[in-house]
Amino acid sequence: MNKEELANNSIKCLDKGFVRLVDFMGDDSAIVQAARVSYGNGTKSYREDRGLIRYLMRNSHTSPFEMVEFKFHVRLPIFVARQWIRHRTANVNEYSGRYSEMTDEFYVPDLIQLRHQSKNNKQGRSEQNLELHHAENVLKKMKQSQKNSYNEYKFYLEEDLARELARINLPLSSYTEWYWKIDLHNLFHFLRLRLDSHAQFEIRIYAEAIAEIIKKIVPISFEAFEDFRLYSKSFSRIELEFLKNIIDKSKLKEKALLDLGLSKREATDIIDFFNE
Repeated sequence: MNKEELANNSIKCLDKGFVRLVDFMGDDSAIVQAARVSYGNGTKSYREDRGLIRYLMRNSHTSPFEMVEFKFHVRLPIFVARQWIRHRTANVNEYSGRYSEMTDEFYVPDLIQLRHQSKNNKQGRSEQNLELHHAENVLKKMKQSQKNSYNEYKFYLEEDLARELARINLPLSSYTEWYWKIDLHNLFHFLRLRLDSHAQFEIRIYAEAIAEIIKKIVPISFEAFEDFRLYSKSFSRIELEFLKNIIDKSKLKEKALLDLGLSKREATDIIDFFNE
């Protein structure tokens, strides 16, 4: 898929939202190129490029990943946007209800997403769904409330109330749009948090769409991100000492580690660490 095809590829999110890649600058080769300013021109092959990118990710060298940038067009509910904007490492330009009339489109959750409040997580829902008749009543009330709010908004506009005031009673379920530009290093940080199973379902849907798009452009970097950030775990000093004591060091063979997909450097570092 070329750049033009990617830039016109929109992924539907939730009931009325989407993520669309507008433009991007750079790919895996741009990261390698930037790194070689520091590390020289010794690595050339795909295998060596992959090893270098994995080394950068594994050792938290961030600036080479900042050489790649993405610009997205996103349509999303306002409550999702308010979570999203907490990531203050991007350039954002949002649809303005002061200049333009707000649309009558609101987010309505699927029945399966209507769940009880979690007893263990104060900021999230549990795995237990509302009983069907309760869920149906909730959805009915949500839709009626959204309709009433928008009818009042239209009334304010017809009374020639300023748009910036007419909008203030609209609900957080209203859809908004923005252009969002961010470099790959900070995008990986966003994805690490928002792809997590504990992230709110609605924003996780958008994170999954973005991940699907960028892995086509930076496949080596995305693989390294999955291995060293998204699906990795960090351990405290005490936890590491415990692991050293229980691991059978006789099974730490280089070939076995290489067969798992680790580089020679990664395998050597693991063996050296547990044999200290």
